[in-house]
Amino acid sequence: MGEIVFWTIIRTAILIPVLWIARDYIEFQFWWTVVIMAVYGVVIHPAVIHYRLFEEKNKDVIHSTLCSSCEHFDRTAVLCMKYDKHPTRTFLPCEGIDWTPKIPDAGKEDIYNK
Repeated sequence: MGEIVFWTIIRTAILIPVLWIARDYIEFQFWWTVVIMAVYGVVIHPAVIHYRLFEEKNKDVIHSTLCSSCEHFDRTAVLCMKYDKHPTRTFLPCEGIDWTPKIPDAGKEDIYNK
């Protein structure tokens, strides 16, 4: 997930000076249209695509591993917070030794299990 944010920031940092230079070459009536299309095409759309790929790649880990039911597991980063390692289908950072069941909060709605 951090890779998605990192590359989104890099693309934004490159796009801003490019658009700043391009403003002298683009007529004002088309300026905002070009800016909106460039931001969408260079920053937003690639980030959404990479996020969908991230979700698809980690779908099995999030829904069907021992880590996904542990209180140390962060679903948004697919990360074991205790060991600061990413679990996979074949690798559990604690090997099941430090697994602690997640206690569901009665007041919180789990948006990931819908």
